Amino acid sequence: MSKPEPLTAAQIQAMLDASPFAQFLGLAVTSADPEKQEVTMRTPMRAEFERRPGSKQWHGGVIASVIDTVGDFAVGMMVGRGLPTVNFRVDYLKPAVDTALVAVSRVRRAGKSVGVADVDVFDEKGALLAIGRGTYSTLESK
Repeated sequence: MSKPEPLTAAQIQAMLDASPFAQFLGLAVTSADPEKQEVTMRTPMRAEFERRPGSKQWHGGVIASVIDTVGDFAVGMMVGRGLPTVNFRVDYLKPAVDTALVAVSRVRRAGKSVGVADVDVFDEKGALLAIGRGTYSTLESK
């Protein structure tokens, strides 16, 4: 069996654009590098993402969704398709306030049955806000 061609940034963006939830998050692929096995995405702050109205502080659930999605597409880039999540975790390091989020995901494993990616979430100034790790099923669905 031949190894699939990695997805391009444009292909990943098209998949995001086809998902109503990813559209709601406003995720934009800024880079997809199969050699480094790394995907970077940006998402702007919106009032719907606020923890408390008017606070401009990101709700942790939205940050978790960004981590899960960017991790998924980093592994998906390597296997050539979107993948279902098996598990993921998040550690919040610092509040995200009045900033877009920049999420950088690095593939740790893209195996025959499971893929793992680590995700770092930064503010626009480069401060690390949260870290996460996702596990995704790479099995072919029938």
